[in-house]
Amino acid sequence: MTDDLFVKLEARIRSGAMPPGSRFPTQKDICAAESVSRTVVREAVARLAAQGLTTSRQGSGVFVAETAAYRAFQVTRDELSELADVIKLLEMRLAVETEMAALAAARRTTADIGLIREALQEMADVSHDPAAAARADIAFHLAIARATQNDYYVRLIDFLGLRLVPPRSLYLEGQSDAAHAAYAALVRAEHDAILEAIVRMDPERARGAARRHMQESLSRHTELSETRRLREKAG
Repeated sequence: MTDDLFVKLEARIRSGAMPPGSRFPTQKDICAAESVSRTVVREAVARLAAQGLTTSRQGSGVFVAETAAYRAFQVTRDELSELADVIKLLEMRLAVETEMAALAAARRTTADIGLIREALQEMADVSHDPAAAARADIAFHLAIARATQNDYYVRLIDFLGLRLVPPRSLYLEGQSDAAHAAYAALVRAEHDAILEAIVRMDPERARGAARRHMQESLSRHTELSETRRLREKAG
């Protein structure tokens, strides 16, 4: 009941039915209107406050927060369990990471190159372990983000974290160890091309290498999605 009430009150705030700065209904009024207990109302209102949707004013009551209309960007791990959502994220990364690589090539330091190489070597060392390889893959992209000398890129890549790299099992479900090894080698070659362009401080080449890497990943997962669709249609 608390979840249902929270969703209902949140929707009113998001829709503007309860605009920013407006006085929030009292718990007694909500109890009467929604036919729920004070405990349910108290927990739902506390959750709204924790989400930054309401604010308390000493002696005046509870009000809808002025910033309530602004929803923080989120990509949850549960969303990325579906292939269609992985493809959407890859489309977004295609736009972001091409320019990120170009900036890294223009601004990188010797220390940055060391961190990128270190992540690539780690990927090679743990290629037999998909989870560890994914963590090393993230470290590779995070090192490139740092090489841009732009903290916003770092924060975005760090936020995406494990959601950044599509699970290998999603693309190679039921395939042999040899297929997994071939896939790891292919990704390594794509990463090597990005690194080489950054080392040479060639923004255009880095942009192109990053675009090819993202387009290849997007193509692989789009093809898999189409194959699954046809298989389900035939079944």
